[in-house]
Amino acid sequence: QLQLVESGGGLVQAGGSLRLSCAASRSIIMLNVMAWHRQAPGKERELVALSRGGSTTYTDSVKGRFTISRDVAKNTVNLQMNSLKPEDTAVYYCYTNSGGLSYWGQGIQVTVSP
Repeated sequence: QLQLVESGGGLVQAGGSLRLSCAASRSIIMLNVMAWHRQAPGKERELVALSRGGSTTYTDSVKGRFTISRDVAKNTVNLQMNSLKPEDTAVYYCYTNSGGLSYWGQGIQVTVSP
């Protein structure tokens, strides 16, 4: 069983930065896909950033501001968020899949004040 635990969320003013971290309960070396999603109040969950093999992709609204990265030594996937906007306010979820199963973290709140 794989467990994912997010950390690093909180309250920040617009224009500020936060770094989210997702710690996996085992090695992430064999995990081809790791991603961050978010869900704002009243909206559907959306994919924010994806790390697949050696490539990364981002939803248009965060391109140039967010960066997803992996730390294999620490078994973490991180999301560096810069130039935050109030519309980035959401619960952020870490995601991966392995052996045909999907795994989600419990979610962490990010709130950006105007």
